Amino acid sequence: MKSRVCLVPPMSQNTRRRFLKSVGSLCLMSVTPVGVLAAGASSIVAVRVWPAEDYTRVTIEHKGPVRFTQSVVHNPERLVVDIEGIELNGVMKSLGDKVGPNDPYIRQLRAANYKPGVVRLVMDLKGEVAPQVFNLPPVGNYESRLVMDIYPVVPQDPLMQLVNSKQVPEQKAKSEIAKPEPAKSPLEPEVPPKQAEAVPSRSAKKSARAVTIMLDPGHGGEDPGAVGARGSMEKNVTLSIARRLRERIENDPAMRAALTRDGDFFVPLQTRVQKARRAKADLFVSIHADAWIKPEARGSSVFVLSEKGASSAAARYLAQKENDADKVGGANLTVADPHLARTLMDLTQTATQNDSMKLGKSVLTNLGSVNALHKPAVEQAGFAVLKAPDIPSILVETAFISNPEEEKRLNDEEYQEKLAEAIMRGIRQYLAKNPVFNKA
Repeated sequence: MKSRVCLVPPMSQNTRRRFLKSVGSLCLMSVTPVGVLAAGASSIVAVRVWPAEDYTRVTIEHKGPVRFTQSVVHNPERLVVDIEGIELNGVMKSLGDKVGPNDPYIRQLRAANYKPGVVRLVMDLKGEVAPQVFNLPPVGNYESRLVMDIYPVVPQDPLMQLVNSKQVPEQKAKSEIAKPEPAKSPLEPEVPPKQAEAVPSRSAKKSARAVTIMLDPGHGGEDPGAVGARGSMEKNVTLSIARRLRERIENDPAMRAALTRDGDFFVPLQTRVQKARRAKADLFVSIHADAWIKPEARGSSVFVLSEKGASSAAARYLAQKENDADKVGGANLTVADPHLARTLMDLTQTATQNDSMKLGKSVLTNLGSVNALHKPAVEQAGFAVLKAPDIPSILVETAFISNPEEEKRLNDEEYQEKLAEAIMRGIRQYLAKNPVFNKA
């Protein structure tokens, strides 16, 4: 910075003192641009890290606008994000401490001032990743958010996860194959091979593979779902019930289960549908705990998809609230699923929706033995999470978490077991009348 020499004309001592004081004020004003930038910079409200097998999310919540640039550096693998318009305060510095040693994708994370008005964030990675970095506007209880989703280059395969998590019936049957079959009597006639293979029975088809059920615990991660008066979060209740239901399904040799999320992280609605389709699920059951504007509302409900409008104003309100989960949880809406877009155009009121209604009625009937029913019939609305065109899908509202009495019951382990058992009975009864493997 070049220095300047000022020529001061002759003046009295008092005049000279006033002159120098004025010059000093001007000099202070001349160096304030950086200070003005700092004062106008976005303030960091909170930082969060959500690790999961599918991906790790890093969130910087802030007030005011920010801009960013990103780049991936190889050997070693790093993600560098330069954020313009934020201050490096204590909250921002604590971000690195939130990365645990078991994070599947991030080795460590550090933030530092790169240049005036710009903070550089560096993530040391455990392998090659396909990051998504995007801004989210304020919504709900959140200020603006800068989101960094660290995805693996090769996404997790839900079907392989499912196969690896449980022995399929064919593997279980190996021990039985080893057992010697009882010798046939010489008088017992042999069944001709062609006759035995001519018309396979339903049970034979069913034993070919287990019924695959995708369980979808609502909300998660940045999206807590409904919150009760005691502070209970819907995302925690739904995950607990889904795990209990999965355990029951896994104990049935004719079934197997997968979860759209098995931890506290956010899954976009269309990704939940994608997971079900990639896992070749036969049924899709989304689990929620409802909330209403008045605490008196109570009871269990079951919903199926409607493309022609909701069956009631309450169903329409609920569907809109659930569909807004992407806004709260922070979906990167610039990444679309073209296959889903095509199939939704072809969705018709045919076999899939008829089966969804049958499954819904069976589950609702059994829920009535555990809790009062909010409505005596299955309701319909445009839930985005139910839009798998080829999978019978239902959304179960187990109870109203906004009702103080039901909130207390939803947190009771014994009550969660009863809810899981009721849903399981409903699934079993549906499958007994509608074997999924009879479908073309």
